[in-house]
Amino acid sequence: MKYDISIILPFHNSEHTLSESIESILNQSYKKFELLLIDNGSIDNSRSIVEEYAAKDPRIQLLSLEEQNYVSALNTGIVASGGKYIAIMDANDYSHPERLEKQRSFLEKNKEFDLVACCVNYINDDAMQYSFFEHIKLNNRIISYEDICLNRFIGSPLVHPTVMFRKKLADKYELYRQGDFPEDYELWLRLLDKGVKMCKLPEVLLDWKDSPIRLRRTDERYSIQTFYEIKTYYLYNWLKTNNPHHPNLVVWGAGHLPRQHFSLLRDLGIESKFFIDLRANPNYNVIEYTRTPPAGRYFIVCYITNPEAREKIREFLVSLNYTEGKDFICFA
Repeated sequence: MKYDISIILPFHNSEHTLSESIESILNQSYKKFELLLIDNGSIDNSRSIVEEYAAKDPRIQLLSLEEQNYVSALNTGIVASGGKYIAIMDANDYSHPERLEKQRSFLEKNKEFDLVACCVNYINDDAMQYSFFEHIKLNNRIISYEDICLNRFIGSPLVHPTVMFRKKLADKYELYRQGDFPEDYELWLRLLDKGVKMCKLPEVLLDWKDSPIRLRRTDERYSIQTFYEIKTYYLYNWLKTNNPHHPNLVVWGAGHLPRQHFSLLRDLGIESKFFIDLRANPNYNVIEYTRTPPAGRYFIVCYITNPEAREKIREFLVSLNYTEGKDFICFA
């Protein structure tokens, strides 16, 4: 039987959550898939769990890596896959029954898109704080290709285990890269940089289960500094094409953090004509926001991390006839 969809599911010491994740795939309304489970150096009972499922269902394949390496596990699964669509899944998440069917249907009907994600239901470990819920609420509002493009430098616009993409992307572009950065976010930025169209279905099709031991929280590549460095690199590429005043621009935000973040861009050869903030400070080349020049004279990069303040700045610039993506972009 030829499978349309290959689901890539790496696992590492996931004996407590793996069965539920596998069951969520086996219970999909769309059945024409293969499930590639990659043992990413597990030393618990995870492998035995997969072996039991594989013995009962020919759609399940077990692959192995000797040492834990998430990027290698993902790429191993992609190389071994036979479907024309690749879906990503994590070992502690739960895909809703219609996830595969709805994402596949979208890609079948919309040939101009090569990747589709979905919204998530964020489930937090009882021992953790709930601050990440705000990030998920914002992420679930980033739906269209245009939304993703405009918000790409604020944070990762897609939740990794929600994506499905055409396997031909793996033939045309190098996919997951090994490096000192989060591999999924770097991939979205790189594909967007190449003009690959992607979007998100505006419905919840995955339960994203967070915990203190999730890779995103334990791997040093996911530090704040690495996020800023990889975002700055792709922002620089984007500005070369989209800033008509390149390499000059204006920075909104004159405090310590905005200047620190801009310094990464300055190191690449970008110059700030001046800074904009709540109050003027001539000694540091800062003008008051009420003196913001008319649209078209400068390109503004808004280095404001607070979501509420950032939205107010967006509204203010739009009221001055600035167009996001043409006259300004936000970075956080």
